[in-house]
Amino acid sequence: MIIRYLALILICQLIGETIQVASGIPVPGPVIGMAILFLGLLVKRGLPKDLSDTAGGLLRHLALLFVPAGVGVMLHVPRLADEWWPVFLAIVPGTLIAIAITALVMERLGRATIREEDKV
Repeated sequence: MIIRYLALILICQLIGETIQVASGIPVPGPVIGMAILFLGLLVKRGLPKDLSDTAGGLLRHLALLFVPAGVGVMLHVPRLADEWWPVFLAIVPGTLIAIAITALVMERLGRATIREEDKV
């Protein structure tokens, strides 16, 4: 069963990559695939347990997926040395904005949860 859901995840990624290449939109294919999977789960109105187990297994081994990215960065060290300022300006503000938005979302979700608990 888990192989079926792993195939589903990879098929969604393939569809996302295909859409990205065909349309040329500046969004990574895996992000499009993730949105497609999300929409499918909304239509289904739930998350199958085996899909949850498969995704959990991928997340437990997420560090392995960073190895290729690390190798890619190491291959481009000279380019990063030449273009460090634009990279810095892209990474630092983006990270700070992501942290701030995450904090705001968590705060609002916390408030909503407290309100729901008060109603019960």
